[in-house]
Amino acid sequence: MVENSELRKAGLKVTLPRVKILQMLDSTEQRHMSAEECIKALMEAGEDVGLATVYRVLTQFEAAGLVVRHNFDGGHAVFELADGGHHDHMVNVETSEVIEFMDAEIEKRQREIVAEHGFELVDHNLVLYVRKKK
Repeated sequence: MVENSELRKAGLKVTLPRVKILQMLDSTEQRHMSAEECIKALMEAGEDVGLATVYRVLTQFEAAGLVVRHNFDGGHAVFELADGGHHDHMVNVETSEVIEFMDAEIEKRQREIVAEHGFELVDHNLVLYVRKKK
C-alpha cells in the first residue's frame, strides 16, 4: 500500500486515521482542503474520524513534509499534498476557489529581481487574490 510506505518514509507510524486521511487527500479532486472539509469528506465516505484527530494528523503531515498548509482568505487554513512541484496560487475572493498556476516568466523575473538586489532565492509563495471581470 503506497500510503503505508509514504507514512513510514516521512517517519510516521502507520495508523488507520493517518492512512484514511492520506488516502482521502490523494483521491479528492479538490486539491486544497480545510480540516472541516476533510472531516466532511471522511464522514461521507463512512469513516469515523474525529475533528481533533484530523487536525492532529494534518499538523503531523505538515511537520513531516507530506502536506503544505496555506492560510488564504483571512487566515483560514487549507492543506494540499506536497507533490514536490512548485506552483503559485490565485484565490477567487468571491468564491474562495483556489486556482493553481505556474508561469515560467514570473519565476524567471523573480529570480532576476532577487539577483539584482544581491540575493539568492531560497523559496517564495505567490498568491494573487482575484475576482471575475464584470
